[in-house]
Amino acid sequence: MTVITAPITAPNAARTGVLIMLLGMLMFSLNDVMGKWLVATYSVSQLMVIRSVAALLFLSPFIFRRGLRSMFQVERPGLQALRSLLFAIDASAFYFAVAYMPLADTMTYWLAAPIYVAAASPFLLGEKVGWRRWTAILIGFAGVLIALEPSKESLGLPALIALAGSTAFAFALMLGRTLRSTPDTTLVFWQIVGALIFSLVGVAANPSGWAPVDGEALLQLGALGIVAMLAHILVNRSLKLADAATVVPLQYTLLFWAVVFGWFFFGDTPRPTVLVGAALIVASGLFIFFREQQLKKRSAKA
Repeated sequence: MTVITAPITAPNAARTGVLIMLLGMLMFSLNDVMGKWLVATYSVSQLMVIRSVAALLFLSPFIFRRGLRSMFQVERPGLQALRSLLFAIDASAFYFAVAYMPLADTMTYWLAAPIYVAAASPFLLGEKVGWRRWTAILIGFAGVLIALEPSKESLGLPALIALAGSTAFAFALMLGRTLRSTPDTTLVFWQIVGALIFSLVGVAANPSGWAPVDGEALLQLGALGIVAMLAHILVNRSLKLADAATVVPLQYTLLFWAVVFGWFFFGDTPRPTVLVGAALIVASGLFIFFREQQLKKRSAKA
C-alpha cells in the first residue's frame, strides 16, 4: 500500500504529511464502505472490472505524462506480473470477505499483513530478524488467532478468504521491496491492469453474474476506483513530505474508521475477541515497524 521515499524533514512539511496520511486513510476507509455497500448488489468480478477501468481513466494523465511506452519498460517482468496477481487476489478477497463480515473484522486480518511480511522476510528476502521481532511476530499471530476465534461456527469461508487475501497482500508488499526502483506510476498501472485482467476472467467464468448497470450505478462503481486511486496518491505524497516513522503508524487509524463506519452504516458491532486480537496485532505491527526503523538508523551510522 505504501512506497517509502526520501523524506522531507521540515516541521511544516511533516505536519502536512501527517494530515495528508490521515486523509488518505479516511479515503481508503470510504472505499471500504462503498465496496461493502456495492458488493451487496454486484458481483466482486463486476465491481472490480468497473473499478479498474475507472482507476485507469483517472491515472491516464499521469501515464501519458511519463509516456505509455515507459509503462512496458519494467524491471523483472515476472515479479511485476506476480505482484499484480497478488494485489488482484488481495482486492477481490477483501470485497468478498467484507460482503459477509463486519468491516472491523475484515480490516483486522488485513492489518496483520506487516506481521506476515516480517515473519517471511528471513526466508524469502534473507533479512535478519532478532528475538525481539520474533516475539512481536508471535504476539501478532496470537492476535490473529484470537480475532479469528477458530471454531466450526466462526471459521467459515469468508474468514478463510480474508486470511488468504491478507496473506496475498503481505507477499505483494514483499515483492514491492524488491522492485523499489520501479516508478510509482508504473507499479500502480500494472497493479490496476492485473486487477482488470483477473476480474475479466471471473466475469468470463460466470457471465450470468453481470448485473444490469444504469448511469447512476456506473458512477457509483466508477467512484470506487477513483477514491482508491486518490487514497494511494495521498499516501505516497505523505511519505514524500514526512518521515516514515511519523506517518506509517497512522495507517492503523483504518481500524478506527472500520469500527465507526461499520457501526454507523451497517450496524456492525465488533466482537470482543476481534477488539482484543486487533489490539495485539496493532501493538505487534507498531513494534516491528519501529524496531526496523531503529535498526536502519544503526546500520546507516555504522
